[in-house]
Amino acid sequence: MNKRKKDTRWLASVALMMAVVILLANTPLGMIQLPVVKATTVHIPVILGAVLLGPFAGAILGGTFGICSMISNTMAPTLLSFAFSPFMSMTGISGAIKAVWISVGCRIMIGLAAGWLWILLMKLKVKFTPALAVTGFVGAMVNTVSVMGSIYLLLAVQYAQVKSVGIDAVWGLVMATVVASGIPEAIVAAVLVAVLGKVLLKLVK
Repeated sequence: MNKRKKDTRWLASVALMMAVVILLANTPLGMIQLPVVKATTVHIPVILGAVLLGPFAGAILGGTFGICSMISNTMAPTLLSFAFSPFMSMTGISGAIKAVWISVGCRIMIGLAAGWLWILLMKLKVKFTPALAVTGFVGAMVNTVSVMGSIYLLLAVQYAQVKSVGIDAVWGLVMATVVASGIPEAIVAAVLVAVLGKVLLKLVK
């Protein structure tokens, strides 16, 4: 009976966090305007879910984030939607598979990485606040690095085409995105995960 109650509570908690992910992914709440760029916040409930509910829950939440991204890029396509929607593929079925990996697979990695990192930090007896900040920072960077790295490795030619640059310039553009967008997002995630995570951990206990 206790296990059933625990499983029901876990499922309800995952469903609640999924709702938060969907809300952020489909409203302006999912973006924070910084002095230079806009930082996404959609990965934050993914990271928090991984911390509170474990890596498997984090993977589910990351997948939810990825599916929202796929739908968004399909319904309201942008210049780079070919990398996130299988329906916008520029290279047929192979491009569609790559788009599914980038939009969904890379986001699943956020939850897995954050969940397992949190478990490791707890085993190392790191205090909650710095552990949460590190998990938030790393989780956000996994998002940026895996997405942009996959675009570079799998879709560099197409990326160069839509950006109207030579193939040799793609690496520089990818690194510029990681620095200009990824690092600010990671800092925001570190702060928010540390603040929100500390409160949520107390509630869970």
